[in-house]
Amino acid sequence: MHCCLEHVELAIDMYVDNEERAPQIIAIPVDKQTKLCEFCAKQAEYIVGNECF
Repeated sequence: MHCCLEHVELAIDMYVDNEERAPQIIAIPVDKQTKLCEFCAKQAEYIVGNECF
């Protein structure tokens, strides 16, 4: 899940509810921030889950 700083806690909670385990939380480097938050229209700063760039 791609998310901004404001929604990172929500993304963690949703991941734990669905997967029943803790997610990886990866800060997206500024030069690779191309996606938007899945909860709002802000730039995504984190990947919550087990995804790659």
